[in-house]
Amino acid sequence: MTHVMPAKSLLLPKWTGPLLIAAAIYNIAWGVFIVFFPLLPFRWASMPAPSYPALVQCFGMIVGVFGVAYYLAAKDPLNRWPLILVGLVGKVLGPIGFVFAATWCEFPWRAGWTIVTNDLIWWIPFASILIHVVRIRDEQRTIAESLNLEQVLRETIATTGESLLDISHKQDMLIVCLRHSGCTFCREALSDLSLQKPAIEKANVRPIVVHMGNVSDGDQLARQYCLEDVLFISDPTRRIYRALDLKLGTLSQLIGPRTFWRALIGGPVFRHGFGAFKGNGFQMPGTFLIRNGHVINAFRNESPADRPNYTTLATCEISQTPT
Repeated sequence: MTHVMPAKSLLLPKWTGPLLIAAAIYNIAWGVFIVFFPLLPFRWASMPAPSYPALVQCFGMIVGVFGVAYYLAAKDPLNRWPLILVGLVGKVLGPIGFVFAATWCEFPWRAGWTIVTNDLIWWIPFASILIHVVRIRDEQRTIAESLNLEQVLRETIATTGESLLDISHKQDMLIVCLRHSGCTFCREALSDLSLQKPAIEKANVRPIVVHMGNVSDGDQLARQYCLEDVLFISDPTRRIYRALDLKLGTLSQLIGPRTFWRALIGGPVFRHGFGAFKGNGFQMPGTFLIRNGHVINAFRNESPADRPNYTTLATCEISQTPT
């Protein structure tokens, strides 16, 4: 019998299961410890022992139950991701609560040493697992829909009454697919497009912006960046994005060092600022030169911080890669 292996992009990292098992073992062990020795952590922190140690023991039981949840999630993390999400929320809220309590002198700061091993070290791996789950489920949806670019362009009707496919048969289109409109790099992209628009149109290429907000969101962005004569397409279900094979970003892509470096040192944060999320915050952007319903040039961002040259993309029929 032949077994067809799923694509690598549809698989969770190999470390997912072992990490969740490790989290389960840690939580169960810590929970058992608190049940049997409820006052010991207070002595370590030189804090007065509580009058009702049974309450502390109840807390230990809750911690242990989370360990059982992580064990169950390790068996099928792709479908049992809500257990991981609940765990991450708890590990975020716990330190926040402690900081408030320590600020108001209800707890000494030295009592927070357990937060490091109980909460902080799990933030990044748990968040990474959840982002992988989101990406895999989104790709499964794309495969199930079998989105065809030509069909999607035919079904996308502009305010002029024409479909994008009709427009592409009359004139080359440079489709700029944005991230969520609150992203500083999305705003930088619109600023760049506004500056390069005359050169793009001189090459007889029509710039078109695709975004995930509603129509009024697109109108507001167009006015803000002097792009009122550019066609803005609202695509909240991201059909155009998925038809163009634009993926959701990984944790390292979305908040990696390169993204932070470009945002702060490169200056877009200070020039363009941030805004409210309008769309899927995980969506990666990309730019495509389309002729007769087919992509003849593409730039798929490997990082939100990538800054393509739209004029080059519109005039050079060679596939581009992020730099």
